[in-house]
Amino acid sequence: MKSMSYVFIRLGIGISMLGHGLVRIPKLTAFSEGMLKNFKDSLLPNFMLIPFTYALPFVEFLIGFLLILGWQTKNAAVIGGVLMLILIGGTSLIENWGALPSQMIHLLFFVLVYEFNQSNTLALDKSQGSN
Repeated sequence: MKSMSYVFIRLGIGISMLGHGLVRIPKLTAFSEGMLKNFKDSLLPNFMLIPFTYALPFVEFLIGFLLILGWQTKNAAVIGGVLMLILIGGTSLIENWGALPSQMIHLLFFVLVYEFNQSNTLALDKSQGSN
């Protein structure tokens, strides 16, 4: 994979994740309440959901920020991939099949960012001599 192509992939998924977090953080309570409403009939209890719904926007923001900077890129890709698997599981539990393709695409981009990290350029990881 060419280095510039990798930069576009890394920045694309980074901007998406940063944006997800950025728009949700200012309306955190409303976001959490909306998620809880969506999951009210699911198998997941509120004591698990509430902390997750409050943490999710901050995790999304952090993943996006790290990917945009190209710092801790592989770790950000792993955390992003795990997050997508969790979201895919939750989406499946509430049968929200419309959200699944977007989550699967995000997962694919995290896999690409991780797998082709040797092409990582225009990144803080490179200035530190690590991949």
